[in-house]
Amino acid sequence: MKLERMRLGLRINQNNIIIFSTLLLILLLYGAGSVLYTGFFSWQVFFNLFIDNAYLIIVATGLAFVIITGGIDLSVASVVAFISVVSASLLQQGMNAYAVMAICLIIGILFGAAQGYLIQRFDLHPWIVTLAGMFLARGASYFITTQSIVIENPTYLSISKYKIHLVGSNFISVSVIIALVVVALAVYAAKYTEFGRAVFAVGGSEKSSVLMGLPVPRITVLVYTISGFCSALGGIVFTFYMLSGYNLHLMGMEMDAIAACVIGGILLTGGFGYLVGPLLGVICSGIIQTIVMFQGTLSSWWTKIAVGFLLFLFILLQRVIVIRRQRRRVINHGSTMTPPQLQPLTNAEYSKL
Repeated sequence: MKLERMRLGLRINQNNIIIFSTLLLILLLYGAGSVLYTGFFSWQVFFNLFIDNAYLIIVATGLAFVIITGGIDLSVASVVAFISVVSASLLQQGMNAYAVMAICLIIGILFGAAQGYLIQRFDLHPWIVTLAGMFLARGASYFITTQSIVIENPTYLSISKYKIHLVGSNFISVSVIIALVVVALAVYAAKYTEFGRAVFAVGGSEKSSVLMGLPVPRITVLVYTISGFCSALGGIVFTFYMLSGYNLHLMGMEMDAIAACVIGGILLTGGFGYLVGPLLGVICSGIIQTIVMFQGTLSSWWTKIAVGFLLFLFILLQRVIVIRRQRRRVINHGSTMTPPQLQPLTNAEYSKL
């Protein structure tokens, strides 16, 4: 019994240390803000973290699937901007609001699927393909218009202004519900579906996944399709938030999404992470931004500086964990055996993904 407890404790420390670190960081940041600034410790300030960052939560959650497979998607911010411009342009022409949303989601799905297909079919590096996708999406939005388009559609206005009241006079928006549903579905898919387990297997070792008979090409296309869908959905939610379409929206936001994934415990090397992690990472950066706003005299760039510092720390922590895992594998398998990364996973290892 004592040995089992020791093993359980070791597993918790090694597998969950990053997510626990993120939770602790959230508590420390929120506690510091509550002590330093009057009015910081309130339900509405907490709810505003979700209201202001709902689109980023959605985008980062979709991106997490890509990162877990060992890939990357640099096009997410450009797709959000492109969707905002497409939405505003179509609405300005009098198209039905729900038809516009459907068209935008289809665009995101096709865009992500195309990137995934190019990556797996021609064995191209994800950085190159998605970098091209980033320029393509941003350039396409310039092709539609170079001006900001204000959205005056009644449906979009009503969704944007609608408040869901919770505790007392505090409220959240429809966008928050959409973001939380996306996170819940992602967590369920990652933990309880064959697709989710296959995503982790591919990220752990693509060669082992092939030996196990997993459809690696299809999984690659699917994760980029999910990222494209979430980027389009995030674009729609962002349009609710801003009520405008502009090709310069969210310049550099792809780095915020990547940072949220890393701070939330998604390994950049692939194969490990919790799908609730991006949500926690976004909340961390949101709290930092709120502290900067309450302080009043600091530039908004201090948010980027603080997030960059945290990103460095979490990448260092990830590297330490990866090195310890590699050493443990060498001890378990022996130096004279085939390298563990080239061996197919056992059923027991696969079930733990």
